[in-house]
Amino acid sequence: MEDYKNIERSIIKRFRKEIWHPFVKAINDYQLIENHDKIMVCISGGKDSFLMAKCLEELKRHGKIDFELKYVVMNPGYSQKNIDLIKKNSRLLNIDLELFDTDVFEVANKLNPKSPCYLCARMRRGHLYNKAQELGCNKIALGHHFDDVIETTLLSMFYASEVKTMMPKLYSDHFKGLQLIRPMYLIKEKSIKDWVGYNRLTFLNCACSFTEKNDLEKNSKRKEIKSFIQLLREKSDEIDQNIFKSLENINLNCILGYRVDDKKVSFLDDYDINK
Repeated sequence: MEDYKNIERSIIKRFRKEIWHPFVKAINDYQLIENHDKIMVCISGGKDSFLMAKCLEELKRHGKIDFELKYVVMNPGYSQKNIDLIKKNSRLLNIDLELFDTDVFEVANKLNPKSPCYLCARMRRGHLYNKAQELGCNKIALGHHFDDVIETTLLSMFYASEVKTMMPKLYSDHFKGLQLIRPMYLIKEKSIKDWVGYNRLTFLNCACSFTEKNDLEKNSKRKEIKSFIQLLREKSDEIDQNIFKSLENINLNCILGYRVDDKKVSFLDDYDINK
């Protein structure tokens, strides 16, 4: 049996509980894929997006939904070594991907050399939406996983003074009709790492030229939050689910205020109605 067949088999056999079941659950619970969807699968070169590509391929092969997949890699300015690794993995995993070049790293570093990350992220997203429109896709799939969701939640609370998270799907504000979906939403990072180790695979970790030069990982707020959650896990093995489930159980009677679009609502607005 060819290597990629064994890798595919491991998703639905060896990691059925840890990967395949939560993947299908996210697709169904959040209605991420519908008949006749044309989905652009965004592969960054990392473990998460490559696994997402294989899961979507498996769903298309054996699922009941009729949809189309386009596998795309946006090159924001990767080194040739990283490009070669992405191509090697695409061959190993039998993924027919399209790679297109951009100057995102160069432009972001030029316009804001001290802190290019925000601009880089916006530019990357814009290029992806444009590419999806060019391909005639109505959805863009990104490989964010369960840990990304709960980390983003705590990052927003601790450093942005708001309760907000990464949604399983959302419409683009600037590209009419395009939706972003996150099929890996319920899959834990540990399960992804276990899958990578089991199949002896090697993927890109961080290919950002700015990060490599400035060692931002050492002072990363996300890394800080990741370490904090790990510390909490040592005290409770339910902490991950508790953070996640809290976002589905917000009691509006017991919060000071909330926002709906640009409108801010205070608990005082209707406090005296039932006195």
